[in-house]
Amino acid sequence: MRNLHDTQPSRAYYLKRRDDGLRAPPRLLFWGVLLFFALVVLGITGVVFGFREILQPAQQQRIIDQLPFMRILRNPTPMGGVFPTIIAPDNAEAALSLLDMPLDIASPTAISAVATADLESPTSTPPATATPVATATATPPPRAVEASPTAAPIATPSPEAKSENRRARALPPSARIYGILHQQQTWNNCGPATITMALSYYGWTRDQAFAAERLKPNREDKNVSPRELAGFVEEESNVKAIVRMGGTLDLLKLLVANEFPVVIETGAMFEAYDWIGHYRVLVAYDDAYDRFYFFDSFLGVGDAAQGVSISYNEVDNNWQAFNRTFIIVYEPQREELLRSLLGDYWDENGAAQFAFETAQREARRNSQDAFAWFNMGTSLVALERYQEAAAAYDQANRTGQLPWRMHWYQYGPFEAYFQLGRYDDVLSLVRINQNNARELEETYYWQGRVQEARGDRQAAAASFRRALVYNPRFDAARAALDALN
Repeated sequence: MRNLHDTQPSRAYYLKRRDDGLRAPPRLLFWGVLLFFALVVLGITGVVFGFREILQPAQQQRIIDQLPFMRILRNPTPMGGVFPTIIAPDNAEAALSLLDMPLDIASPTAISAVATADLESPTSTPPATATPVATATATPPPRAVEASPTAAPIATPSPEAKSENRRARALPPSARIYGILHQQQTWNNCGPATITMALSYYGWTRDQAFAAERLKPNREDKNVSPRELAGFVEEESNVKAIVRMGGTLDLLKLLVANEFPVVIETGAMFEAYDWIGHYRVLVAYDDAYDRFYFFDSFLGVGDAAQGVSISYNEVDNNWQAFNRTFIIVYEPQREELLRSLLGDYWDENGAAQFAFETAQREARRNSQDAFAWFNMGTSLVALERYQEAAAAYDQANRTGQLPWRMHWYQYGPFEAYFQLGRYDDVLSLVRINQNNARELEETYYWQGRVQEARGDRQAAAASFRRALVYNPRFDAARAALDALN
């Protein structure tokens, strides 16, 4: 007969069962916890993907304004903030030869910031420390009205023009343009807001939304070129505008002293932003403080509405990134005076030569100055010297110092490489731009030009149409598409 004790579970058995129960949770709980964490990971991944790939930058910014920590979800800055180096021909010697190359056109006469000594001192321009610049509530001077121009520019000197010429005088130590009204830009609207400010000097009453509708129907369009801004002025108002490169600080002062609104394109790094291109309208300068004063669509009007104060040196350094490009907005009846002030800058080739010679000097001083080499290329493209321009652009690329957004704004390398048949290099620039920003109509235009040159007319037409989707007013793409058809 078996012992009852032998048939009952031992204490050790119960203890083992208890320990096993503690070590092994119920199967449902295990899978539930695992599913929960999987859903959390998928949710975070979905939020990051949706924020980066589905939302437009303007929508991203609105979320960041409300939830600043969401800034970390933005796409990281590519390549450490510089433009990726593309493989270019080994022509460093060709680039270095540009440092001593004289342009084989007559050297332009440099603009003099000081007129003849017998001209009277200014009487109409208040000093920069006088009453604040007019704000949006002020009444601008009664000048042009909003109507398309109908009269041709004055061809012969009138008594009024002669009087204006007599007022072109030695630079005063400070000067200010009164009557420019500030516009705080809406999302991604620097160009339209700034050109609206310049036009306000002439009584323009439309706002930046009107300009944006015509200049960048897609609000995510990253680039409105200086020529597009000047074209807008010519088409939508009865004042005029010209674009030139190679400006100087003294030239800016001369224009302000003679009451010509001038817009410059510069590089900028605002707080919490990477390097970007940015327009500013100049309202004053003061030699006593070595400073310019700007109405800035992003930063505002500065202390006491005198303008955002920036040192001469900083202005020139930031302006260099855009080959010191400037836009002058002026009345047709003052064109003769403007011509006399600009001298050889009035001629686009003359301005391009000034710009080239300035960049050449800067590259001699510092052979790793990426902007100097890039500006040499841009100036040579303007002079239609594509072989030398491409060599300069190649050298700028070799430095590895160009900001990663550089080719959002400036398309000289696309043109130079295209003209030389370097289609793969054009497409390398196209791919880099498309990886960083979709809404750049110029990028698709140059992609289409290469596809057309290679005989793929169907792909070219698709690229030109894509450019027109982003900007239906992009005339170059429209003309290229029409030519294909």
